[in-house]
Amino acid sequence: MKSDVSPLWTGAEMIEAMGGRLIGVDSVVVEGLSIDTRSLQAGDAYFAIKGDVHDGHKFVAAAHGAGAVVSVVAEDWLDRLEGETGPLLVVDEVLPALEKLGLASRARSKAKIVAVTGSVGKTTTKEALRTALAASGLVHASVASFNNHWGVPLTLARMPRETEFGVFEIGMNHPNEISPLVAMVRPHVAMITNVAAVHLGAFANVDEIAHAKAEIFDGLDENGTAVLNGDDARLPLLRELAQAKGVSKIETFGESAQCDVHLDKLILHGTCSCMTASVRGKDMVVKVGTPGRHIAQNILGVLAVVDLLGADLAQAGLALAHLTAVKGRGERHLLRVDDGEFVLIDESYNANPTSVRAALALLAATKPRGRGRHIAVLGDMLELGETSADLHGGLAADIVENGIDRVFLAGPEMETLRDALVGKVETTHAASISELLGPIESELRAGDVLMAKASLGMGFARLIDHLKSECPAQGQ
Repeated sequence: MKSDVSPLWTGAEMIEAMGGRLIGVDSVVVEGLSIDTRSLQAGDAYFAIKGDVHDGHKFVAAAHGAGAVVSVVAEDWLDRLEGETGPLLVVDEVLPALEKLGLASRARSKAKIVAVTGSVGKTTTKEALRTALAASGLVHASVASFNNHWGVPLTLARMPRETEFGVFEIGMNHPNEISPLVAMVRPHVAMITNVAAVHLGAFANVDEIAHAKAEIFDGLDENGTAVLNGDDARLPLLRELAQAKGVSKIETFGESAQCDVHLDKLILHGTCSCMTASVRGKDMVVKVGTPGRHIAQNILGVLAVVDLLGADLAQAGLALAHLTAVKGRGERHLLRVDDGEFVLIDESYNANPTSVRAALALLAATKPRGRGRHIAVLGDMLELGETSADLHGGLAADIVENGIDRVFLAGPEMETLRDALVGKVETTHAASISELLGPIESELRAGDVLMAKASLGMGFARLIDHLKSECPAQGQ
C-alpha cells in the first residue's frame, strides 16, 4: 500500500533496520515494496526473495526495467546478477532483512492492530475488517492471502506510517508456524474465526489444530484481547489455552445469547444478509453485502473487534453493506447460456469439510430461475490425512439436505462421495476438472445456479476461467 502523505521508507531508514549498503546511488526514497516483478510499480523497492520455484535474484534486471528504485539483494548474489540491475541495497540474506524491516515498521507504528487466524474464513473476515474499520480511519491490511512466513513481514513492511488500523491474516499448515509471525505483528486484538478439520495430514486430530491456532496468543499485546467463536466446539479448549498464555481479556461472538457479541435475528437473502445483533451490550441492525450464514457469523466477530479497537461501530455497520466477496471465495458472476443467464458462484480458492458445507448452504440459498437447478461442482479436499475418505463421503448428507439437483465431482478422493450419492443425486465423476469442462458446459441452461469448490491444488480456477470465457456476461 502506498502512502499519499509521506514516503513509505527512505534508504537510510531501510539500512538502519536491515543493515547492508547501497550501491549505485547515495540515497533513495521508496513508495512501495514488491517481491514480484509482474505487479511491481514504479517507485517500489524490489526484494529478491528465493521462492519455492524461482529465486528472485534472477529478476532484478526486470524489476529495474519495471521502475524499481532499488533492489534488495543478498551479498552472495552480487557477482551473479545479470543485466542492467539499477541501484542495489545489499544485505546478508533477503528474507531475514524483510523481516527486520517489518519489525521496524511495527515499532514505529501507532496503529491499532488486529490479527486473524482460523481454519475457515480468515481472508473474508480480514476483508470485512478492512471494510468496517475504513469508516473510522486509514486501514492497512494484508493483500490476498499474504499470511505466511514471507507474506506477514511483507505486509508489515508495507504499512504506511500514518496507518490507524492494521489488519493481519495469519495462516498455518503445521505446528509452530503462527508463533513467529504473531511475534512480529504484536496485535492488540487476536481473533480466531473457528477450528475445523483442516490440514489433518499434519495433525493427529482437531484438538491439535486448536493448539496450533492458539499460538496467535503468543504475540498478543500484554493488555490485548482474544476474540473467540462462542459457537465453536473447542471454545473451552481455546479459552484454557489463552489463559495459560497469560491472556486475561477474552470475548466471544456467535449465535448463542451467552456470547459477548451475539445474533438476535438473521435473514438470509441470495445476495446479502440482514441481521440484528447485540454488540457488547449495544443493539445493532446490520446489512452484510455478502450472503451466507457463515459470513454473518464471522461478521459478529468483526463487530467485536471494531468495538474493542475503539472504532465507530455505527459507521462500521453501514460500511458492511458494501462488503463484496473475495475472488475464489464466493464471488458471483452472471453469465450467458442459450437464451438466458446462469449464476456462477466461484468458491474455487480452497476447500475443507466445514467450508464445503457452508458453500453448499450458500448454493441452496440462491434461488434458481425458471427451470434452473442447483449444481455443485466439487473437487478433492486435500491434506486430510487418514480421515480423508470419511470426510469426503460425509458430504453426501449435506448435498441431499440442501436439495442440490446435480453434482459433478473431480479427483480420486471424491470417489467416496460419488459412491455415497448413488441413487440420491445425479452425479458425474472424473479424475480431474479438465475432463469435466465439456460435460458441465453442455448441461448448463438458463436459470441454473452453479457453485464450484475444491482445494487450490485441484486447479478449479480452470473451470471458472473456462465458463467466463465460453459464457461471457452480457455486454462482454
